[in-house]
Amino acid sequence: MSDMQAPTKSCKKSTELVTLDDETLAELIRLHGSYLRGALMKITKGDRARAEDILQETMVRAWQHPEAIASGPEHARPWLFTVARRIAIDHFRMQAARPQTTTDEIPEQRRNGADPYDGVLLAHDMQVALKELQPQQREILVELHMKGRSMAQAAEALGIPVGTVKSRNFYAVRAFRQVLEACGMAYAA
Repeated sequence: MSDMQAPTKSCKKSTELVTLDDETLAELIRLHGSYLRGALMKITKGDRARAEDILQETMVRAWQHPEAIASGPEHARPWLFTVARRIAIDHFRMQAARPQTTTDEIPEQRRNGADPYDGVLLAHDMQVALKELQPQQREILVELHMKGRSMAQAAEALGIPVGTVKSRNFYAVRAFRQVLEACGMAYAA
């Protein structure tokens, strides 16, 4: 028998927190900070303090999750926008859960409807998802579903036969659904 023993492995998991390095975090802020701030200003209806809070929390999450930007800071914008969107939703939910203050305003004078930040976030999500499609699929979806054109109008605008529009639309819708599901944005049809 040999006097050497095999090294034993530790069964304990490492509790060391892996974070993003300062240079990469600074690069993220340089590349994407102004875009995020602008979108957050729209979402928060110009509330600069809230937009800055959400932006700061987004960057903290990026710092805590370096694996999310493994492909490089220049490719992190979709992930950062998704994180910022979720944080903004959480902020608005927390605000909605708080007791409402009373006012002298007559209820009929209040604005009804959906929150405007939902539309901004949805438009951004759709723009990101559309970029994943082939150009021909994207242009068909834009013509038919975003511009509201008929098959004949879309065919004329694109300079292709109506049958081609129908075929491309069929495949574009299928591809778009797959992109939405992959991004976790499965919207009701």
